[in-house]
Amino acid sequence: SDPATGEKHLMGEFLKNAQGEDVVAGVRTPMPIAQMEQEFPEAFEEFVKVCKTLEDHYRDMQDMEFTVENRKLYMLQTRNGKRTAQAALKIACDLVDEGMRTEEEAVAMIDPRNLDTLLHPQFDAAALKAATPVAKALGASPGAACGKIVFTAEDAETWNARGEKVVLVRLETSPEDITGMKAHRVS
Repeated sequence: SDPATGEKHLMGEFLKNAQGEDVVAGVRTPMPIAQMEQEFPEAFEEFVKVCKTLEDHYRDMQDMEFTVENRKLYMLQTRNGKRTAQAALKIACDLVDEGMRTEEEAVAMIDPRNLDTLLHPQFDAAALKAATPVAKALGASPGAACGKIVFTAEDAETWNARGEKVVLVRLETSPEDITGMKAHRVS
């Protein structure tokens, strides 16, 4: 399943002529897992079967590590895959629909601390993928925000008083920024 959306399809990447540390180091660009079908058709076919077996056994989305040596597939490890709150809900519902989990088990799979993120506006995943960012930063709150960028709490208050939607951008927030955070209005 897709760890961002929960959509049910094989997801991942692989490197040719590489070991685990090559993948972790990020010195080479991995290929999408779908390309493995062309490169190693027999190993890919076996990998698809193993994925189903492991996900059926653990009754959850799996994050798997593997290697192919001399065109033979070797599974190295598997663990329950990390996912967004949106994906967690979709996967849990799908597991109930497929008869793999009870409703009670599915509810227990959801971390209630992550549900808050679902209550906030989100950017469309396809639009994000197609967009060219002008900057990147760490969000101080969950969800999507659009508005005029302001750099001080005072400017946030001033623009907000005029009815403008604002996004307060800071290198670090401090207690003095609380009035600007409260004035922070977005669409």
